[in-house]
Amino acid sequence: MTKIGSAKLKSSAIATMIGVSVTVGLAGCDDTNTDTDYKSIDVSQPVSDWEMVWNDEFDGDSIDSSKWFHEINCDGGGNQEEQCYTDSPENSYVADGVLNIVALPAEEGAPQPYTSARLNTKNLGDFKYGRFEMRAKLPYGQGSHPAFWMLPTDDVYGGWPNSGEIDILEAVNLKTINDEGVTESHIYGTLHYGKDSPNNSRSGKEYMMPADSNPADDYHTYAVEWQEGEMRWYVDGYLYATQMASKVRYNSKGDAIGLSHRGWFVEYYNQVTGELETHWDEAPFDQEFHLLLNLAVGGTWASNVNDGGIDPAAFADGQTYSIDYVRVYECSIDPDTGKGCDTVRAGYKDEEDALVIGAAPIPSPPSSGIPVNLTIFDDAENPLWQLWDCCGGSTPEVVDDEDANYGAVSRFEIGAAPTVMGYTTREGHGVEGSGPFDASPMIADGKIAFDMKIVTAPANATATWHLKVESSEGTTEAEFQLTESIEGVAPVVGEWQRYSFNLSTLADAGLDLSAIDVVMIFPAWGQGEGAVYHVDNVTIAQEGVSAPELILFEDTANSDWAVWDCCSGTMPTEEIDDEAHGTTVEFTIIGDGATVMGFNSRSGDGGAGIPFDATAILADGVFQFELKLMTPADGGDVDWKAKLESAEGDTTLDLDFVLDSQEKVAPVVGEWQTYTFKLADLSAAGLDVSAIDVVMIFPAWGTGTGAVYRVDNAKIYSPSAASSGGGSASGMLFEDNATSGWVLWDCCAGSTPTVETDDEDHGATAEFSIGATATVMGLTSRSVDGGGGVSFDASALLSSGVVQFDMKVVSAPIDSSADWKFKIESGGGDKAKEFSLTESLEGAAPVTGEWQTYTFTILDIFDAEVDISDIDVLMIFPAWGAGEGAVYRIDNLKIANP
Repeated sequence: MTKIGSAKLKSSAIATMIGVSVTVGLAGCDDTNTDTDYKSIDVSQPVSDWEMVWNDEFDGDSIDSSKWFHEINCDGGGNQEEQCYTDSPENSYVADGVLNIVALPAEEGAPQPYTSARLNTKNLGDFKYGRFEMRAKLPYGQGSHPAFWMLPTDDVYGGWPNSGEIDILEAVNLKTINDEGVTESHIYGTLHYGKDSPNNSRSGKEYMMPADSNPADDYHTYAVEWQEGEMRWYVDGYLYATQMASKVRYNSKGDAIGLSHRGWFVEYYNQVTGELETHWDEAPFDQEFHLLLNLAVGGTWASNVNDGGIDPAAFADGQTYSIDYVRVYECSIDPDTGKGCDTVRAGYKDEEDALVIGAAPIPSPPSSGIPVNLTIFDDAENPLWQLWDCCGGSTPEVVDDEDANYGAVSRFEIGAAPTVMGYTTREGHGVEGSGPFDASPMIADGKIAFDMKIVTAPANATATWHLKVESSEGTTEAEFQLTESIEGVAPVVGEWQRYSFNLSTLADAGLDLSAIDVVMIFPAWGQGEGAVYHVDNVTIAQEGVSAPELILFEDTANSDWAVWDCCSGTMPTEEIDDEAHGTTVEFTIIGDGATVMGFNSRSGDGGAGIPFDATAILADGVFQFELKLMTPADGGDVDWKAKLESAEGDTTLDLDFVLDSQEKVAPVVGEWQTYTFKLADLSAAGLDVSAIDVVMIFPAWGTGTGAVYRVDNAKIYSPSAASSGGGSASGMLFEDNATSGWVLWDCCAGSTPTVETDDEDHGATAEFSIGATATVMGLTSRSVDGGGGVSFDASALLSSGVVQFDMKVVSAPIDSSADWKFKIESGGGDKAKEFSLTESLEGAAPVTGEWQTYTFTILDIFDAEVDISDIDVLMIFPAWGAGEGAVYRIDNLKIANP
């Protein structure tokens, strides 16, 4: 940073505020988070650590060429402006301590109808961080556009706007009067950044001067304070806008899952890999920038607002932008970051006050790898997937179809305006930010499917009907005619018809399956006028799978989650309630009420040490429970809370029954009430849903003495998945035949296992026969062994899942002492574990001629260091080399919740 001169900024301002957030773990239990409250900052303390390092007071008789140079061009500033910038003294000069930039009518035949000036400090005054201040009186009239701004000295991140732009002050068309008689007096502070133009982004805030003040009537002071990761805009010392770098949230696995603050960003190519990358850090506003002063005329902004165009009368005698001084200050406390001299006020980081939300793209959580079925519509609108008319202005609705088999359906009607219709989960369309749906784990066998009936055909009898699916805010898409569906039929008026499309087909057409956010069903664009149609049973699903689910208490406690009193030493009990609820868990608060109660998976508190990963159901999952207040707290009405923690308290979230639940009701003595909290909301509020390990339900700390309450049906699950099959993710590998992608397998002896019919209960079974060659046998998904190459992820089953199968020995091996084994492998054999069948939960050895069930827990397999997210081989066999002569059958082999 160039240093010229030395002075101190003398101003009364607010002392530096540094926010500190301390999350208290379970040891404290009283949730004494200590976030600094900047609304109560002492405003009497002056800031006196800004040191002036560059300035121009314009006290001479000419523009100082050691500080400024003139840009000379007629390019229109990239905004179709209508001036040529010159170095003529008619367009810019210094007089009486003021720099004057004047816009004048040009001579007839000139390239542009006006002339003006644009001054620049590049390579004369280049700065990184500081306070940049100007005192000026602005020009006025329709078409006037003065600016005080900054551009990067070196385009480190690429051309405009990738390397950024800082607009300290802009104004357009000052003193024009609108139809309501309001005089234009706004000023603007803006940042430009992001992707290559024309996909660039900007964010900023306007400020309207008080009614008796106009920037064109008198001098005002305009400034920006720029520090590492933050900028603040001021007029006459008042902070009216704050912008900050984006802050990425990560889960317990280190994956980017969202933004705790949405600010600026930049997209540029990695010089090592050559890949285009998005960065959410301080870039591009972490490099040196230089100053610009200019007065534009017209252009895409000024000519398109207020009265429109340019008022020649306003410029007939010239419009003058008068600058008293320009000053640059450095924070002497920490010049390298610019931090420590913040001139702030209460509310400067409140979104409803000064904080500006930027345009950074929100990173999507990585795929969990777990197939999860989604019901978009089935008898009722999914609150996370709104019925949607893109462009026709209608409001699709839920109605009852005349066919009782379908009940409530989605009704769409197209008028004269061309449109597409369907379902969307994008924010800004009335949806509460559920996020896109990740269908990528179902690419092999999943389908998007729906039922449709045309009630009234479109006026255009030749109109074709289409399905269109989009992802990532329209970044990728796939569109097909309905006749290209698996069923291959065209719609018929008055008839319900089923349509389904393989997800693999959509992916082949270019759709990114990991972020589906719009599903549309419609007559071809512009051909649908008059169409009325019903749609029902809209799903993205795969047979045999659904969502991970955590049951904390339903008739009995989850053995991996301890029923828990944090701090008062009680032992919650199981109590029988009414017929609908059966066994419930009862909590009683004694002593001074200073405790929290609920369910804990941490091994140090009696749990199994296995957190719950809800990432796969983030889009539409909920935390839900029922509560019945038996005896109120001694103090009467109290605030009731739920609190979730994850990753050993790394993130925590407090919830209020009345304020935060969907039901928004307080407990009532003697009545069961349901409380529901959306996982998407919890994640947005900062909870890491990938490692939930404590769930608490309690009266506010210290207020609950004497309270007795019961909890039942406490769970974290996906309602839409439950409605279409429910339960935890599971895999049936053999039932009458091997499932798709898995094959019967003889490792080493060259035999071919067969499918043979057994008794009435078992039907078709897998039969293995071992000869003289030593071998192992079972099922494999590995492509090198004839499988589909897609392993099974049992991560969602860790807490309660099992591997289970039925086996019958038809002929015992010659070696009657042979030990029978179960072996599981993952990652192409990278990890493996072998068990004797007598180590199963049943503990029984095989008996010739009898069907027997064998069960091994996923937890035991996990403890044996098998990668349960990548299971690709399951083997059942007599010990290696001891199996000659054995013939045996396997059925109902599955990885599932029992």
